[in-house]
Parts: sequence; C-alpha cells; structure tokens
Amino acid sequence: MLVNAFSKRVLNMAYHFSGSYEEAEDLTQEIFLKLHHSLAKYDFAKKFDAWFLTLAKNHLIDSYRKTKWEKKNRDEFDEHFPGSDLSDNPENRLVREDTRKLVWDGLNKLPTDIRLAVIFIDIQGKSYEETAQVMGLPIGTIKSRVNRGRLQLARLIKDRRGDIS
Repeated sequence: MLVNAFSKRVLNMAYHFSGSYEEAEDLTQEIFLKLHHSLAKYDFAKKFDAWFLTLAKNHLIDSYRKTKWEKKNRDEFDEHFPGSDLSDNPENRLVREDTRKLVWDGLNKLPTDIRLAVIFIDIQGKSYEETAQVMGLPIGTIKSRVNRGRLQLARLIKDRRGDIS
C-alpha cells in the first residue's frame, strides 16, 4: 500500500537527484527498504508523508555524498556547458576546455548544499520550485544558496585565472 501511494513521488525525487532513470529506480528500492527498517522509529504524532519524504530526501543526499560528483555528472555538465556554438577552431576549443575545467574545479570546491542548488538550477535547468521540493527547503533558501554559489564560483574562477596569467 505504501509503495503504491509513494513510489511515483519517490522515483521523481530520485530521478532529480541522480539524473538517470535506472539509478532512480535503484534508489527508490533502497528508500523503500530503508522505510521498512525504519518504521519502528516512526513517531505517530508526526505526519507520515512528511516523515517518509524526509527519510527519502536524506537517503538521496547520503547516496549523493557517497558517490563522486564528477563521475556521475561530467557528461551532463559537458552537454549543458555554454559555448558549444563557438566555431570549431583549435583556439576556441582550448578556451572552452580551459573555462569548463575552471568551472568544474570551482563547483567541486563549493560546499555540498550550495553545489547541489547550483547544479539543479544552473546545470540541470530545474526550476527553483522543483529544486526546493527535491531538497526539502524553502524557495528563498534555494535562491540564497544559488546566489552564494554563483558568487563563490565566480570568485574561485577569478582567483584561479589570476594564477594562470
């Protein structure tokens, strides 16, 4: 009964975190197993939906932290990285690759909570509402984290470019 009631929402959350349908299915199964093992801890004074979705979100965050961000998202990052409209001459390719590496390295230096918000909004193109739902945070918090992330990323890139020249 619980699987029928929540599987679609959990699968959707898992897909937003992983970006892969197959990975989302695996994560959904893990979440329902975790639910099964955690039911004894459920406080009946709390709303079940909120408790379970928090459990799911926390599992997704833990899973994300256990895997390397670079391994899971490099292809999507490359696909969405701006500048693919540049002519295909060697100089433009080098500039684009250098910029992509600077952005990539900068993203990896951001704190996880800020990095996730920036990835969802700026790389995956999710809305603030979707990101807030997935991360279980108010929209204002997401906007703040994205803004801080963009500023930190710009600072990291500027500092790094200063080292290169």
